[in-house]
Amino acid sequence: MKLTIGVTGHRDLLAEEVPALRDIVRDFFLRLRNDFPDLDLQLISPLAEGSDRLVADVAQGLDIGLIVPLPMAQAEYEKDFSSAEAVEVFRNTLKTAKLICLSGGSDSSGVPGSSAEREYRYARMGVFISNHSQILLALWDGKKQGATGGTSGVVNYHLTAVMPGFSVSEESPNLLADNENDLAFHIVCSRDRPHGRPVQGLEPLQTAWVSAHFGREASARMPLEYEITLQRLQDFGRDKKRYAAMIEKEGGDVLDHATELETPTGIKAISDLYRAADWLALHFQKRVSSGLIATHSLAVLMGLAFILYSEFDGLDILVWFFLLAFLAGFVLYKIGERRQWHRKYLDYRALAEGLRVQLYWSLAGVVDVHSTEFAYDNFLQKQDVDLGWIRHVMRNASLLRSGNQDPPAEWVDWVIERWVGSGVSGGGQLAYYRKKEGEKSKRLRRTTRLGALSLWAGILIAVVLVFMGATMSVFQRQLLLVFMGILPLIAGVRDAYSQKKAEKELIKQYRFMQGIFANARRLLDGSDDIEFRRRILKALGNAALEEDAEWILMHRERPLEHSGLQ
Repeated sequence: MKLTIGVTGHRDLLAEEVPALRDIVRDFFLRLRNDFPDLDLQLISPLAEGSDRLVADVAQGLDIGLIVPLPMAQAEYEKDFSSAEAVEVFRNTLKTAKLICLSGGSDSSGVPGSSAEREYRYARMGVFISNHSQILLALWDGKKQGATGGTSGVVNYHLTAVMPGFSVSEESPNLLADNENDLAFHIVCSRDRPHGRPVQGLEPLQTAWVSAHFGREASARMPLEYEITLQRLQDFGRDKKRYAAMIEKEGGDVLDHATELETPTGIKAISDLYRAADWLALHFQKRVSSGLIATHSLAVLMGLAFILYSEFDGLDILVWFFLLAFLAGFVLYKIGERRQWHRKYLDYRALAEGLRVQLYWSLAGVVDVHSTEFAYDNFLQKQDVDLGWIRHVMRNASLLRSGNQDPPAEWVDWVIERWVGSGVSGGGQLAYYRKKEGEKSKRLRRTTRLGALSLWAGILIAVVLVFMGATMSVFQRQLLLVFMGILPLIAGVRDAYSQKKAEKELIKQYRFMQGIFANARRLLDGSDDIEFRRRILKALGNAALEEDAEWILMHRERPLEHSGLQ
């Protein structure tokens, strides 16, 4: 897994500060490697002179991968370099980097038509860097001024999602939601110009972690909340590596029926991420389900032992059985808690569904590969910050796509058949939701019938005891009382299991999504306009992401608990 660092900073660094800045940047990278050893660092830098160049040089010395976004055509971008030597260094560095060309503006050739448009392009590039990195490294004097797209503007955008003088999009539905992608590491620097000292209150070469949530924290370690987020990212990478052989053997390949179509660059890597997340979700789901079945079965056995001990003499051994069953449940609970079965099941399922949408959107051309925005910005943003690692994986996946290659139009039909489906047999989410809704409905009916059976059986036993109890032996009455106690116990535990699995809520959710996909299929079948079909697929993806967020929120309230034995 990747930990992506974006860089923004001034071009006119003070020469005497440069050696110390290099040392600070190097220590920053080494500290990240030490704190997150299973994450591969990669840097997003446009390689402009000054800060961009400095950070990229340090990164290359540490064998850190480099991604270079360009705001305009390369030849035009090179006009902003101060010398031919600087251009030569820039070109040599590009040979070992991944290049991403960000188009935009009125001139499709990639050549800005005016200085204002040139400034706009730099602003778009700053937005791209912020949106696709987990940490923004800012070599900045701390002064909130300068041109749109300058260092101050990029830092402000990273912290607040707002860049003065520049609008990313007309609508920002989650502008007030928590943002897990607002972490920056500020290295205070001076500028080689009159009045180039840092803003009052800051001294050159000071460092601090900065975020909208926690303000400025002059500490060698990042705020704990963000550290947890990146630890989650690292956990996924570790699990992906640990179970790699089984994922390769058992995991489903989304692209296995697409051999005749040209696969765009980066799609296979996104598909592999989805494959791993989906397999891991199923793996930990089995652990959680087994744990739930075991704990609820132990609860029934404990209840039976208690009833038998209450009704029959000489069964003192049942007390030990009760305690052993309780201990077994407690041990199982602690194992699940320690290994985080429930959290990993939910997180990996949410990630897999997010990657599914990301994959199909990318294939169908729904996502603009030249866009500076993070296309899945609304996904899980209203949930806890520690779920932000899922969006970080998707950010990294966005960087895998080629920014210079639009997918062939033939993929639209393939995506419709594979993703939406027809609702009959075979693949597609429409068939999946119909199948799951049917399965959950049957289980809920069985739970309801068991409850009704327990109720009427208890009433029948009570009637028998009232009218025939006097003629029965003590053992017969005790046996009937045992049955009278155990039947509602079994029904109650089965109902608790159903509640823990959220069967009623899932039935409603499956029916709702079945209707969404059915409506989408109807609209897709009724039009040959490829742009309209892409709009439908985009709306469908947004609905799926929203449903996924609701699903994880619902299940997070139902963890594997030891209290289920009580």
